[in-house]
Amino acid sequence: MNTIFAISLVFIGCCSNVVFLELLVRQYPGSGNIITFSQFAFIALEGFLFETNFGRKKPAIPIRNYLIMVAMFFTVSVINNYALNFNIAMPLHMIFRSGSLIANMILGVIILKKRYSKSKYMSIALVSLGIFICTIMSAKQVSLDRAGSEDHGLYVFLHWFLGIAMLTFALLMSARMGIFQETLYQEYGKHSKEALFYNHCLPLPGFLLFAPNIYNHYVLFSQSAPVDILGLGMPVPVMWVYLLFNVVTQYVCIRGVFILTTECTSLTVTLVVTLRKFISLIFSILYFHNPFTTWHWLGTAVVFLGTLLYTEVLTSAWSALRRPKKELKKAE
Repeated sequence: MNTIFAISLVFIGCCSNVVFLELLVRQYPGSGNIITFSQFAFIALEGFLFETNFGRKKPAIPIRNYLIMVAMFFTVSVINNYALNFNIAMPLHMIFRSGSLIANMILGVIILKKRYSKSKYMSIALVSLGIFICTIMSAKQVSLDRAGSEDHGLYVFLHWFLGIAMLTFALLMSARMGIFQETLYQEYGKHSKEALFYNHCLPLPGFLLFAPNIYNHYVLFSQSAPVDILGLGMPVPVMWVYLLFNVVTQYVCIRGVFILTTECTSLTVTLVVTLRKFISLIFSILYFHNPFTTWHWLGTAVVFLGTLLYTEVLTSAWSALRRPKKELKKAE
């Protein structure tokens, strides 16, 4: 029951969150820091009030372990949002992060000494191919859209390539964090709300490094067009409205993810998040009319097919279809 509830939170919260995130970054592409800070502050405040009882409840998992997890979680969150400043289109951003299955398998082999079947490796090859196709096509679009002098074109490409490098690093770090969480819960038990609080509270001082950028976007958000959302004659800058909905939906999303980490293995969590990203991608393309070529669709389909093959969904479905025929033959 908890697993179904968590999956529902992930799909509803994360898919809604993508809409408001894109509304924010379309207007101000460099707003990643204020978005991340707002999300962390809101979740930390909620956890401080309702999970730790104003700090009076002691953590079940030692703080030193949370410090390690927080360092990875903070790094992943900041880098993923900050990568949007490097000519990374939102569809490419979501597709590239779908490579978490690849990262999870690589680190599983290196750290946990796991071994996988040929079908698993084939599925990873498909996911890699799909991401490669979308990445190459987006690179060509960046070159065409930002055409200018040769020096300027090289600068734009290097700028974009740095964003890709950031996403790659965040991908591997996120997979490592999933494996670390799985081992913690096996040792200390399930404490999803506690982990959610400490993962968002402990990193807050780190945002002092981005204080000037956060303040600049605070000013820009406050100067955005006013909108009267409740009909009370009290207009609110529209960017703050978008940010509020982004923060709330992010809380719903991340709450579901943390519940999943206590109920399922890191691989299952990765699968759910990957499928959520695929649905978010389709919605983003249709709703915002993002440029998406036939090659992009092909790459997306290959990523999705690789994910299904990895989880053996197709094999299970085929076995389920064959079972009634076998039973019918036995009855005859």
